[in-house]
Amino acid sequence: MFRFEDPIYLYALVLIPVLALIRWWMVLRQRKQLRRFGDMELVRQLMPDVSRFRPLVKFSLLLTALALMIVMIARPQLGTKISHEKRTGIETIIALDISNSMLAEDVSPSRLDRAKMMVENLVDHFTNDKIGLIVFAGEAFVQLPITSDFVSAKMFLSSIEPSMIETQGTDIAAAVTMATHSFTQEEGVGKAIIVITDGEDHEGGALEAAQEAKDKGMRVYMLGIGSTKGAPIPIPGTSDYMRDNSGETVMSSLNEEMCKQVAEAGGGAYIHVENNSNAQELLNRELDKLAKKEIASTVYSDYDEQFQAVGILVLLLLIAEICIMEIKNPHLKNLHLFSRKKTVTVLLLLMAVSVQAQSDRDYIRSGNKQFRAGKYAEAEVAYRKAIEKNGKNPQALYNLGNALMAQKKDSAAIEQYQSAAKIETNPRRRSYAYHNIGVICQGHQMFGEAIEAYKEALRNNPTDDETRYNLELCKRQQKQQQQNQQNQQQKQNKDNKDNKDKQKEQDQQDQQKQQDKQEQQKQDKPQMSKENAEQLLNAAMQEEKNTQQRIKKAQHQKQNRKLQKNW
Repeated sequence: MFRFEDPIYLYALVLIPVLALIRWWMVLRQRKQLRRFGDMELVRQLMPDVSRFRPLVKFSLLLTALALMIVMIARPQLGTKISHEKRTGIETIIALDISNSMLAEDVSPSRLDRAKMMVENLVDHFTNDKIGLIVFAGEAFVQLPITSDFVSAKMFLSSIEPSMIETQGTDIAAAVTMATHSFTQEEGVGKAIIVITDGEDHEGGALEAAQEAKDKGMRVYMLGIGSTKGAPIPIPGTSDYMRDNSGETVMSSLNEEMCKQVAEAGGGAYIHVENNSNAQELLNRELDKLAKKEIASTVYSDYDEQFQAVGILVLLLLIAEICIMEIKNPHLKNLHLFSRKKTVTVLLLLMAVSVQAQSDRDYIRSGNKQFRAGKYAEAEVAYRKAIEKNGKNPQALYNLGNALMAQKKDSAAIEQYQSAAKIETNPRRRSYAYHNIGVICQGHQMFGEAIEAYKEALRNNPTDDETRYNLELCKRQQKQQQQNQQNQQQKQNKDNKDNKDKQKEQDQQDQQKQQDKQEQQKQDKPQMSKENAEQLLNAAMQEEKNTQQRIKKAQHQKQNRKLQKNW
């Protein structure tokens, strides 16, 4: 496929017909002036050394050189950015357990690191296959949608850590179910789900999920990693180990029985991963048994610069223009000095343009070389130098975004992709930037932003099936996320309602207890019987009667007074 990297410079080709018209007008004016001197045949005889055709040939050579120089500035390129090939292979989804128990070091260097190494070796073994990556702990999400880009698979694999998922635990059923819905819709191709875990299933339902996958024509392979004796779980950044509520060290052991049951239900096989390569060989043999079918794959390649060939043509034309003289005299002394100066000037301009045209491209090539070698930081530096030379180079901006994404600098990568999409004139290449933005947002579970990015990519390239697949997968994940949020909200509302009902019931019970207590206190007070009350009343009346009698008796009694008079 042929293209121009900077096609805007091709508008300068309008100068070619303009200069041709000016040249034609000057020739007509020159002939008109010559006719004033006399007959044209007589004038030609007076100028026998003047050639009628050589000036036209020299002008044509210069005009062609100028046109090619404009083409060279536009940077012609050959190659293809994306090509679809038919390959024979299988589709594999790897579900990797990243719970805290995978940090145990009963296999070297740790369960998680050993699992990463095994996945990387598995990817190296693949040639014409497709691979996807799911990580899970207490919940599961897609780390890499199924693709034939093995470089991206290794890049995403290196960034996996247990801290990626806040909800800890081990939900194998969720991982298998998500993997079941992550394959393409092609039929007849072998589809394998490889679950790498220590088998500590905390949620249940793994057998049912594996059986469902088997019914859909998929095979579930369980890779149990760790020892059955158990090992402590180290705390990252410290020399201590995880402990339970009682202060005892937590021991994590491989549950082989559960892994074998899940593998049997999924129609696959169970393989124990130890500190050797036997598990890798067994897994490769099992995958080779799956049916293989011709599947469509996407292969990416860089465009190669072709301005060098155009520059050589320009140099040859200028050399020919110098060698051709305007007069018939073979001596160089009659060669016009102005023509030589003009040629030298154009040659110097050509050299300057050539240097300028390839400077930013050299940095891009250097960055691509570093990127393929896995030196993403060095690649970033090279791409930034290319942008300093030419800040409007969309390829440098796009590649810089790739280097930043490889270093997990996702926010900065999105900015570079957006800048590249704004100045990119080719819709197909612009769609790549939006596609990568969607992949980053999808990896961070920002499904709304990812969906918009995928839609924008499809607007620019409606034939991109991989983007369309990611869009549908992202919509499904967004729907599942919303459903989970609704379920969580409903559960929270139900819990709040239950708490209110319990509190109300408790208040009623407390109130009833208070009333019962008051009644009990009243009952506990001593009560007077009716007979006792009558006796007390009669006694009081009798006492009152006796008192009245004593008063009357005292009033009727004669009192003796002794009077003393002072006469």
